Amino acid sequence: MGRLASTEGLTEVQQEILDTVRGFVDKEIIPYATDLEHKDEFPEAIVEGMKEMGLFGLMIPEEYGGLGESLLTYALVVEQIARGWMSVSGVINTHFIVAYMLMHHGTEEQKARLLPLMAAGDLRGGFSMSEPGCGSDVAAIKSRAVRDGEEYVLDGQKMWLTNGARAGIIATLVKSDEGGDSVYKNMTTFLVEKEPGFGETAQGITIPGKIEKMGYKGVETTEMIMEGARVPASSILGGEAGRGRGFYQMMDGVEVGRVNVAARACGISIRAFELAIQYAQQRSTFGKPIAQHQAIQFKLAEMATKVEASHGLMVNAARLKDAGKRNDVESGMAKLLASEYCSEVVQESFRIHGGYGYSKEYEIERLMREAPFLLIGEGTSEIQKTIISRGLLKDYQLKG
Repeated sequence: MGRLASTEGLTEVQQEILDTVRGFVDKEIIPYATDLEHKDEFPEAIVEGMKEMGLFGLMIPEEYGGLGESLLTYALVVEQIARGWMSVSGVINTHFIVAYMLMHHGTEEQKARLLPLMAAGDLRGGFSMSEPGCGSDVAAIKSRAVRDGEEYVLDGQKMWLTNGARAGIIATLVKSDEGGDSVYKNMTTFLVEKEPGFGETAQGITIPGKIEKMGYKGVETTEMIMEGARVPASSILGGEAGRGRGFYQMMDGVEVGRVNVAARACGISIRAFELAIQYAQQRSTFGKPIAQHQAIQFKLAEMATKVEASHGLMVNAARLKDAGKRNDVESGMAKLLASEYCSEVVQESFRIHGGYGYSKEYEIERLMREAPFLLIGEGTSEIQKTIISRGLLKDYQLKG
């Protein structure tokens, strides 16, 4: 373990969890990741290992069968897993967003019934907000819910569902007529339950197939089509009190997601740096290792500095959320900086590898295809800048 991305003030339990996860990544993920990624094969054995370690219940309270750890612990675990293979972190990301939303917004019945299954990893969570015609423009979603007695009828098409096939429960944002004075008060989140798999997985719910992607392979990304899907009113997140609260519940979950994406970016950056500094000491040109050339030394120094800056912002955003404070600006900053720096660090590592970096035999080739996803996941860099600037203008508003 090098000196980069260390975190001060961790408890013994947190450090023990991280040491265990780091060892698991080194032994069970890194040696197999490239082969599984090239085959676009779901990492069944790796996921089973994560279940055995209790990682699916990492943040879920002990009373529901989880470990009851903090967002910071979760973010540091994600950082290590993404260091091994980003797709594996994707298996638990949306799962934890849904678990977090249930913990903070669900009814007692919803929490008692669903969280123990999620903590064990027997029930996987999916998160559905985007649609084919809109991504960051959440107000433009067209999926609708219409009440029919004690049920709601859902219609619409959702896009970019990570774990869309393997998830058994999908937190789904739709428009609903609640009589609110803005579009944001007329959105409701439903906990749509279905069977894992492709095709019609519940009445009116179809998962058509896997979307082919440039990177982020192994974990499936899907659409979800709702055609007259009938769900009970009790499936509203938070019950009757959750009607018209869907947008705000989703945004609370997205803040957790942005910390997660920042952590993933940090993990990839760490791995790209590790690969670069190892290769630079092994590869020789002009009679000496390229690590002794000042041009390469400068690259390594800049890469390491970007890793440290990204990690620091990510840790700060997680700690603010754990303290119950607003972290919309801070999580936006962490996601913005970490994802942009990740792209730059990976690019520099690729250049240090030279022609070998273009070969599929070398791990950096995979990282080159994974890093771009983080520039758009959980909101583009431009969306993060919008969130950050709005928060700053509010805090620094001129008086009088």
